[in-house]
Amino acid sequence: MNRILLTGFEPFGGDQINPSWEIAKAINGQKIAGVSIVARMLPCVFGEALTVLRQSLDQVNPGLVLALGQAGGRSDFSIERIAINIDDARIADNAGARPIDQPVVDGAPAAYFSTLPIKTMVTGLRAAGHPASVSQTAGTFVCNHVFFGLQHALHGSGVRSGFMHLPLLPAQAARLVGQPSMALDQMLAGVRLALELAWPMVADRRESAGTIS
Repeated sequence: MNRILLTGFEPFGGDQINPSWEIAKAINGQKIAGVSIVARMLPCVFGEALTVLRQSLDQVNPGLVLALGQAGGRSDFSIERIAINIDDARIADNAGARPIDQPVVDGAPAAYFSTLPIKTMVTGLRAAGHPASVSQTAGTFVCNHVFFGLQHALHGSGVRSGFMHLPLLPAQAARLVGQPSMALDQMLAGVRLALELAWPMVADRRESAGTIS
C-alpha cells in the first residue's frame, strides 16, 4: 500500500485531449515523499469507468487515491468535498449512454465525503501561488460517478481517497469564448503539490470553506 493511484479520464465531448489524463500520465512513475505514483486512464463511460477503477485498485493496492477530472468553466484546482449517489447526464458519455436519475450504486448511501485533507490541500496550494478551492459538487456526470464509486469501493478500508477537478488547457479554451484555462506546467506542479499535501496522515485544517448559495 505504499503507492499512490492517480486516475484521469480519456477525452470526451468532442475534445481531443483531457487535462486530467495529460497530467496523470506525465506524473506516472514519479515519486512523492518516496512514494511511487501509478497512473491509470478511465473511460468516460458510465459503468465501464467503475470497472476499470476497481481493476486498478486491485492491481495497484494503493495507500492513497486521487481521481482527476476536467471541469470546463472552472478556473482553479477544485477539490471536491462530497460525492452523491446519482447519475443525471446532461450529455451522453463516450458510449452514447445518458442515464437520468439513476443511482451510481444501488442500495448504497446517498453520499460519501472525501477522506482527503481537502482544506489542508487548498491552503497549501494557495500558499504556493496556485488558485484552489473546496468544491461542494462534482456534478452528476461521469466525474461524480467515479468519485462516488471510488469512495464506495474504499469505504472502511483505511485507504484515503478523493477527487479534484482541473480547468481546461489553453488549447481547449481557445475554441470557447470566455472559458478560463490553466497552463499544463502549472497543473503539473499543482497536482504534485496536492499529492504531497494529501499523503501524510494528518488531521485536516478546521476553517471555513463553505458557501452561501
